Amino acid sequence: MFNNLPIPFLVLSFFTILSALYVVTSKNPIHSVLALILTFFSISAHYVLLNAQFLAIVNLIVYAGAIMVLFLFVLMLLNLNKDAEPIKSNLWGIAAAISAGLLLLVITAAFQKAGENVVKHPVEGIGLVKALGQTLFTRFLVPFELSGALFLAAMVGSVLLGKRDKVNKDLLA
Repeated sequence: MFNNLPIPFLVLSFFTILSALYVVTSKNPIHSVLALILTFFSISAHYVLLNAQFLAIVNLIVYAGAIMVLFLFVLMLLNLNKDAEPIKSNLWGIAAAISAGLLLLVITAAFQKAGENVVKHPVEGIGLVKALGQTLFTRFLVPFELSGALFLAAMVGSVLLGKRDKVNKDLLA
């Protein structure tokens, strides 16, 4: 089953699964978030192995960069301790293990049904930044420009909402 896969992919997959398991099983929330960052880094490495550099960079910037830093700040601000934690039963853990096992069984069966067609027929240029830029600035130029204008309007609106009290005071004076 694994004889056609390259060694770096197998090692990286093993590391990804181990770090994801540590996210779930860790008692310390800070260690769990740091393991989740490692999981995102290894998923980005998978994207690089699949020749999808743009997805790898976006995954690093958005997930490992922004969202995980936000998680760390929230956990540090909450200052969780053992006294504030309610006592939980082990029934939820057993149900989660059974659900994860069934999901693994379904995914394995789906991959065996699909066969090797997914790996055998790669499309040239998919996932590269050059191909994405060419598609964005030719076929999807108008929606791309409209979304940029929408983001600019949202930023201006959020700045105006944030400074609403000061603007109202200046207008009244």
